[in-house]
Amino acid sequence: MRIAPLLALVSLLLPSRAPAAPKRHPFTVDDLLAMERISEPTRSPDGRLIAYTLRTTDPEANKGRTDVWVVSTDGGTARRLTTHPDSDSTPSFSADGSWVYFLSTRSGSSQVWRIALAGGEAEQVTKLPVDVGAYLLVDGRRLVIAADVYPELATLEETARRDQAKAQSKQKAVAYDELMFRHWDSWEDGKRSHLFLWEEGKAPLDLLKGMKADAPTHPFGGVEELALSADKRSLVFCAKDDGKQAAFTTNVDLWVVALDGSRRPERLTAANPAWDGSPVFSPDGKTLAYLAMARPGYESDRRRVVLIDWATRKSRVLTESWDHSPEELAFSRDGRALYTTADHLGQHALFRLELGSGKAELVAEVGSFAAPMPLSDGGIAYSKNTLAQPVELFVRGPGASVERALTHHNDARIAGIEWGAYEQFSFKGARGDEVRGFIMKPAGHSGQKVPVALLIHGGPQGSFGNDFHYRWNPNVYSGHGYAAVFIDFHGSTGYGQAFTDAIRGDWGGGPYEDLMKGLDFALAKYPFLDGSRAVALGASYGGYMINWINGHTDRFKALVCHDGNLDETMAYFDTEELWFPEWEHGGTPWEKPESYAAQSPLAFVKNWKTPTLVIHGGLDFRVVDTQGMGTFTALQRRGVPSRFLHFPDENHWVLRPQNSRRWHEEVLGWLDRWARAAKK
Repeated sequence: MRIAPLLALVSLLLPSRAPAAPKRHPFTVDDLLAMERISEPTRSPDGRLIAYTLRTTDPEANKGRTDVWVVSTDGGTARRLTTHPDSDSTPSFSADGSWVYFLSTRSGSSQVWRIALAGGEAEQVTKLPVDVGAYLLVDGRRLVIAADVYPELATLEETARRDQAKAQSKQKAVAYDELMFRHWDSWEDGKRSHLFLWEEGKAPLDLLKGMKADAPTHPFGGVEELALSADKRSLVFCAKDDGKQAAFTTNVDLWVVALDGSRRPERLTAANPAWDGSPVFSPDGKTLAYLAMARPGYESDRRRVVLIDWATRKSRVLTESWDHSPEELAFSRDGRALYTTADHLGQHALFRLELGSGKAELVAEVGSFAAPMPLSDGGIAYSKNTLAQPVELFVRGPGASVERALTHHNDARIAGIEWGAYEQFSFKGARGDEVRGFIMKPAGHSGQKVPVALLIHGGPQGSFGNDFHYRWNPNVYSGHGYAAVFIDFHGSTGYGQAFTDAIRGDWGGGPYEDLMKGLDFALAKYPFLDGSRAVALGASYGGYMINWINGHTDRFKALVCHDGNLDETMAYFDTEELWFPEWEHGGTPWEKPESYAAQSPLAFVKNWKTPTLVIHGGLDFRVVDTQGMGTFTALQRRGVPSRFLHFPDENHWVLRPQNSRRWHEEVLGWLDRWARAAKK
């Protein structure tokens, strides 16, 4: 009997069943670690391709690895260009678009490599005795590279020999004669990041010879701080060259230097004592656009777009009347406009600026946009993420309101997650101002009463908005059964510069009022929130605010303080970037002792009673771990239930996968211990 064909015929006659939908699960830290992370997208000269870096996390190896990928702006499947076990990153197209250059550690140190788009093995381009930190293509035979060197030494080889001698020496003592002696998470070693012109067969030429400066330098960092003139004879870069003032000035300037080294670097923005950066030339090379702040000493001042006529060196401010702070610049292909992104009412939106009038047009609003890449057809590509979607690349045609996804690295992972619904709300906060926040329901919420987690962002000039965060992701709490509430208090960005400035000298005033009023508003608006099981947690300024909250209210069942200050006076003497506390408190501690004392949680330790988990990184030189130790000591001495979690190998952030997993386990365990056990 021919049974198989008969069964096949029967199956055709029977009603078909749709495949079962995949079972979805609430978001966990494992989902957070599993997401593939896109960064550093760059457009090919003809605009048809985008190369980018993709990071994949290996929890067992306790690290991430990066590869270079490429995708067509017309659609199609993204493909991986590099597959080496070592990390490859920072892609850049050759002028003819046939090669992709990148940085790789596959030779034992960070060097420039390249790979043909047509296929084949990667080729090593630079073979220098020191690591290449960044690079910029000049043409097919020349590169500008950034490398850490001892500026008083003549060659890269001498720097390498000194490093080797220091590593082999049994004496490890280091003496310092000026600030900064350490920065972020490393001790200063006498090196500076200098720019070199590299050409095969020739000794690299130090373009910053004689400068005791680091370049490129910028609050956001990276190669975007270099701009090559149209004739490829000059390089514009950013650097702070203020000697002993480095620790207490924000005065970063634009400089220009001849690529042949025939002239010393010339300061372009000497008239502005505040920060200047992010230079970019127009397609015709006639205009240099850059971002500038106006107030010295203030790292969160509003950034204006400034245009320089390259022939005459005359400048004009394009966006003086636009109350936004743009973060990056990209010229349209016809040179008539600039694309930029900026915080905007809880989003990080994409804008188009007309070069003539400075008029700002909102191109895309909902989500967090970055890396605008104008295309030859008048469209634009960019990266975007939201609270429920990690970064992917998108394209929008000329005049189109609908975007199209170019990459789909996390589609399957997203489809398997039961996300918590979220929405934005607003209320009257401190000073009667409108303040905005978000609420995210627990995943699968069906109306029952749930505990609430108040998340407090750092900065303090920052925003907790519609973006996918890898350290403070509300989905982790939503997936664990908490409703997450996060509020952009006074001091947050994206609501006008006056709102951002309002926190100066008022760290524990308006922001605290906003947080309490915002939580009260959410409790009244969303009856499923159980205010008797509220917890609060935050990092950096958010950690400071946790300590402040502990001294001013006992409404929370538990608190989590990550890298937060206890004593603002001693924090000044511990930190490295002194311009920050000097601005926030109106001067130094000996000039304004009352300001530091009034804004210190230390003054209210006598009121502490809420169970608190204290977390700190041993390599955090911004908020030093002695602040966390002091917080824990105060809690213990007062008999408050408390726990101290110390990460000796982490800085201001927790970056290593296994440490991130431990962090989340400790935090969620602490919240559950106190909030889930509370009576409803």
